[in-house]
Amino acid sequence: MEIKPKSAIKGSQLKNLIIKRLYFDKAMSCAELSELFDKSIPSIAKAINELIDEGFVIEQGYAPSSGGRRPLLYSIKADAIYILAIAMDQLSTRIQLLDLFNNPVSESVSFDLKLQNNPNALNILVNNINRYIDKAPVTKERIAGIGIGMPGFVNVVEGINYTYLHPGSKSLTQYISDETGLATYIDNDSSLIALAEQKFGIAKSQKDVMVVNLGWGIGLGMIVKSEIYRGHNGLAGEFSHIPLSEDDTLCACGKRGCLETAASLMVVAQKAIEGIQNGRVTSLKSLENYPSKELGDAIMEAAGNGDQFAIELLSDAGYKIGKAIAILIHIMNPKTVVLSGRGARSGKILLAPIQQALHKYCIPRLAESTELLISELGFDAELIGAAVLMMENFDKEIKNPMLAAG
Repeated sequence: MEIKPKSAIKGSQLKNLIIKRLYFDKAMSCAELSELFDKSIPSIAKAINELIDEGFVIEQGYAPSSGGRRPLLYSIKADAIYILAIAMDQLSTRIQLLDLFNNPVSESVSFDLKLQNNPNALNILVNNINRYIDKAPVTKERIAGIGIGMPGFVNVVEGINYTYLHPGSKSLTQYISDETGLATYIDNDSSLIALAEQKFGIAKSQKDVMVVNLGWGIGLGMIVKSEIYRGHNGLAGEFSHIPLSEDDTLCACGKRGCLETAASLMVVAQKAIEGIQNGRVTSLKSLENYPSKELGDAIMEAAGNGDQFAIELLSDAGYKIGKAIAILIHIMNPKTVVLSGRGARSGKILLAPIQQALHKYCIPRLAESTELLISELGFDAELIGAAVLMMENFDKEIKNPMLAAG
């Protein structure tokens, strides 16, 4: 996290920074916060006491003894404010209200929303957000803001998605903020999944991690030296579009032979439908009757129950993903590769063919030094990443009138 210069941290802004830090670190002492923000302990103590009075911070208890006087720890109050987290893919969208411990405080809403060639997609999204806010168990004033993960080429700084959801003259973030009345931040779905894994998941605190987002496409979030790596103009990580396939299939990006055309869940679902139509023996019924967002889930559930056709489909995809990961390991030499996103549900099935491909295509010295892990956050990673995105920008937004008066 980038800490602002001492001279820039005043009053309510300092309190916002403390809230933000406690969201990530759970419990800290006045001395730790003083060192982090380069502010005197009395100044930190004053801000902490005000936050306690305002209902944002609570005393956590004393730190374990290290030989001296044990410092008093402070933590965030989970229900002080809330975050509206939104996770989008090419076919569907989920909305979830989370507290400051990333726990859901109301039921999530999921709805079909095709992004490609859909001029009404943005209006549908905004209408569903406002409907969710209206039915939420808390007032809008207690929602700090909105974090959204979405596929496509996303410019985080400008708040623009070059691929989907074009609002006209406004930025996408400004448009959604104007329509909902809440500060809004967007990022690429795979980058947010990587952020969630680094902050709260299996890659917590690791410095060099590649997080593969297994979904309708195959995304990549790259953590390099503890920071999300975005490349020269913010578009790094287009793992789906590595030219890997030999069948020369046209990809949605306009190029041919992309990994996405050979190994994404979309392709797995298409192959499942074709196999059933050709008489393959399987517990899967006619997949044409499934809602689009449930196709992949049905195949993964069947594979988990031992369906050989479903296992075959996922294994074939896993081998091709492993070949692409071998390229990634050769270039980036990461300490860890994490399989995350929707497809992490079948991570154990995918591991064997991925490892087989790594043995064939990756230099042993490189492969042996890279650990392959399955996400524990799984399908929730993007929602948590969306909440992280909002909280990383929390010091830019003063939503609570008590904080604004500091």
